[in-house]
Amino acid sequence: MLIAFKGFDKDLTCTNHGNTYQYRLGVWNEEDKANCGINGMHCAENPLDCLSYYPDWDRAVYYMVVADGDIDEDAYDSKISCTRLRLIKKLDKGEFVAHSLKYLLDHPFRKNNHLVCLNQGVAKNGIVIVRGENPVAKGALGDVLGFAKEVRSQSEITEIGIHAVDGKEILPDTWYSINGKIRKAG
Repeated sequence: MLIAFKGFDKDLTCTNHGNTYQYRLGVWNEEDKANCGINGMHCAENPLDCLSYYPDWDRAVYYMVVADGDIDEDAYDSKISCTRLRLIKKLDKGEFVAHSLKYLLDHPFRKNNHLVCLNQGVAKNGIVIVRGENPVAKGALGDVLGFAKEVRSQSEITEIGIHAVDGKEILPDTWYSINGKIRKAG
C-alpha cells in the first residue's frame, strides 16, 4: 500500500482511453489489471502531477488516496496504476499545496514538476509553488502560495511555507517571501 493523490471530475468520475469509471467513497475501487498506459486505477505520488490530467480547480476535485494491489509505475512522471484504490480525504487548495511541498521536501533531488517555479512565481489556477534560495510569490484573492527555500548548491530544502491570499494579512497582487513579508521580485 502507498499513499498517493488523484484528480477527478467533480462527480468523482475519470475517463481513461474513452472509458469512464465512477469512483465510490468508503470502499475499495477495484480493477483486474494495472498498466499505466492502458488500464487500472491511476494516481500520482506527487500531487502536482495530478494537475497534468485535471488542471482546473473549478472543474475538478483532488483526493489523497491509498493505492494497493498490483502497482505499475509510469516512467513519465510520478503516475502509477493500481488494481485497488481507496479515496481517503478530499483536499482543499491549502492541503494540496502542503502535500506538494512535503513531496518536494521528501524528494529534493527529483526533477521538479513543470508547475514548480524557480525563485519567483505568480499563482495560476489558484496555487503556486516556488522553489529557490529566496523564493517570492504573489497571487489573487483566494490563491495559495507555497514556498520551498533551498541551498541551491546542494538542492537541499531547508524551509517550507504556505500563505493564503486572504486580503488582510496576505494581500492580492503583492510579492511575498516564505515568512509572509512583502518582498520585491527579481
